[in-house]
Amino acid sequence: MTRAGTQLGVADVLLAAGRIAGLVRRTPLLTVAPLPGILLKAEHLQVSGSFKVRGAANAMLGHGAGEIVAGSSGNHGIAVATLGRALGVPVTVVMAAGASGAKAATIRDLGGRVVVVEGGVVERDRHAQSYAARTGAVLVPSSDHDLVVAGQGTVGLEVFADVPDLDLIFVPTGGGGLLAGICLAACTLTRRVRIVGVEPMAARRYARSVAEDRPVELPPPDTVADGLRGQRPGAVPFPIIRSRVDALIGVTDEAVTDAMALLRAAGIDAEPTGSVALAGALQYPRTGTSVAIVSGGNTAATLTAPTAPDGAIRPVPTYERTDQ
Repeated sequence: MTRAGTQLGVADVLLAAGRIAGLVRRTPLLTVAPLPGILLKAEHLQVSGSFKVRGAANAMLGHGAGEIVAGSSGNHGIAVATLGRALGVPVTVVMAAGASGAKAATIRDLGGRVVVVEGGVVERDRHAQSYAARTGAVLVPSSDHDLVVAGQGTVGLEVFADVPDLDLIFVPTGGGGLLAGICLAACTLTRRVRIVGVEPMAARRYARSVAEDRPVELPPPDTVADGLRGQRPGAVPFPIIRSRVDALIGVTDEAVTDAMALLRAAGIDAEPTGSVALAGALQYPRTGTSVAIVSGGNTAATLTAPTAPDGAIRPVPTYERTDQ
């Protein structure tokens, strides 16, 4: 369950890095010629196709559960199902009506059970909580959980180690677990790196909430970035983000699709949600070196492509890590 009272710190992120090392990849930083000064953290090459496996692995290993339930728009569910298959743990994933059918099919192919509920993210998560209370399954939220936030923060640890002269990092922001985790990981640094959270223009719940200094719940948003359609800041990520983030910016769906097209032209098959950080980087004033996190690559094409025997774990293309 969510433990909002837990005081997370950088030690939790470091502990997560050791705990999940055998289940996740250290993803590379990529350069694209049309993007001088911007490095791309390639989490689309991560196990299960997104960064979500980091937080899910930390929570599942930390709990040692016999059964898992999770609410998800897709990528978190794929991550939990991938891990459940590897660990021999049954998984139920609750998805809101309108979530990606291809992602639901992938979860089922991995052995997960999918339950679809009417409504938006709030109703989805409420159903997952009810299922956990009724069955005794351990709830692993997609972002609003201390172990999940700590696991997501390992993305930041890798980026900060690989780019010691980093000036800016752009983070896609939905549930807020990745942004909060990177804020915690920044505590390892001896110099200030600007952390910029990027939200779809239709789903700026963190920008609104930080501006009003209280959690604000939005109506179900309509955005091409299906992984960022949440309605309310998480109890665990919100205070971390409020105290450390440098900026929260919004991007239009048009900007997201333009960024996605740019990535695909460079051979990076990012999904819309995975293109949000780059969309933000392209419109934000930048100096020095920046990193944009390509958070996921579970497009319809990649989800239907041949997979390795373990299901969603695809071979990693050969890239050279950028020289630092």
